[in-house]
Amino acid sequence: MKKHLITACLYTLVTAVLLGIIYPLIVTGISQGLFHDKANGQLIVKDNQIIGSKIIGQPFTGPGYFHSRPSAAGSGYDASASSGSNLGPTNKILEDRVSASVRAEKAPNVPVDLVTASGSGLDPDISPAAALYQVPRVAAERHVNEAQVRKLVNDHTTQRQLGLLGEPRVNVLDINLALSEFK
Repeated sequence: MKKHLITACLYTLVTAVLLGIIYPLIVTGISQGLFHDKANGQLIVKDNQIIGSKIIGQPFTGPGYFHSRPSAAGSGYDASASSGSNLGPTNKILEDRVSASVRAEKAPNVPVDLVTASGSGLDPDISPAAALYQVPRVAAERHVNEAQVRKLVNDHTTQRQLGLLGEPRVNVLDINLALSEFK
């Protein structure tokens, strides 16, 4: 019995050291060496200040900016509370929230991703249709031609990976940073 207990404890210790310390250090070292930017959250730095991440959404509410999707993560884009709302399509709370968002847009045919949250609540991207929908507001607020802003949307649209994976998308932080050329 004593021999089995010692063996079990040694296996537990060895496994804990291998899988709890050595393996994570190796994986972290490889990811830092080969994929440094991705391993550190794809942070965007401007003037030595971190202004955001390419992979975590953030709210933009000013009329001169492209707006992100609504967030269901905590109080809004809270990465520690990342999750969807788990509200089904017939849930009254979801219906009311979407209806309020549509009314706030004050226009028919609002793209769905401007009034519904993503699964994680942290989606940094919107569809090209959602970006193009916002062009008149952004152009008017910035006093520039809509064609210029539409070209900006087209230039910042990321196509499907390998031509078939995912959907075309526009990173909201990237395009809002690019708007600085229209001061």
